[in-house]
Amino acid sequence: MKRSLIALALAASAIAALTGIVAAKDEARKDLLPAGSVSRVEGLEAWKRIEAVVTHPRCANCHVDAKAIPIWTPAGETKPRVHGMNIHGGESRIGAEAIPCSTCHMTSTQANEPAPSPPRAGIDWQLAPVAFIWFGKSGAEICAQMKDPKRNGGRDAAGLVDHLRHDASLNGFIPRGWAPGAGRSTPPGTFEDHVKDMAMWGAAGQPCPN
Repeated sequence: MKRSLIALALAASAIAALTGIVAAKDEARKDLLPAGSVSRVEGLEAWKRIEAVVTHPRCANCHVDAKAIPIWTPAGETKPRVHGMNIHGGESRIGAEAIPCSTCHMTSTQANEPAPSPPRAGIDWQLAPVAFIWFGKSGAEICAQMKDPKRNGGRDAAGLVDHLRHDASLNGFIPRGWAPGAGRSTPPGTFEDHVKDMAMWGAAGQPCPN
């Protein structure tokens, strides 16, 4: 009986996850614009807004190089600095070799309050894959990386929009960037603005600044 209940619970969890993925994909399809429906000039303008988001400390701090040293911007501050307490993500990118990120960063859908508690997210805390380096990179460098399937998780333009919606369906890191807790700086605009800009940039052919 106990095994049956466990199996039922696992099946329900899997179905819920699959349902969330399908719903996120459906939502992403609504965001997409026909290829070529946005001019290159408009696409570059959309990229400028995307760049302002992805280079903001709230987004770039965990997109670090192979040294896996996370950056942080504490409440009340605007400039990023090396994470305190000698924290590093290690080769695992989750801190398994020393102190796991989950020691302080809970997996929770609760609001990031009261500040300055460690920010939470609905998925397990970790650094972005080493190929997805943003911190310290120029907008042009990030643009080239983001449109390259070899360095963006194998995603085309539509896949990037789907990634945003899927992460949001999990209450993940991306939408939480705009809700990090009182006193913490946030990227410009809103999450929905970012999705729209990503769709525009994709429809324009993902142009990058020279």
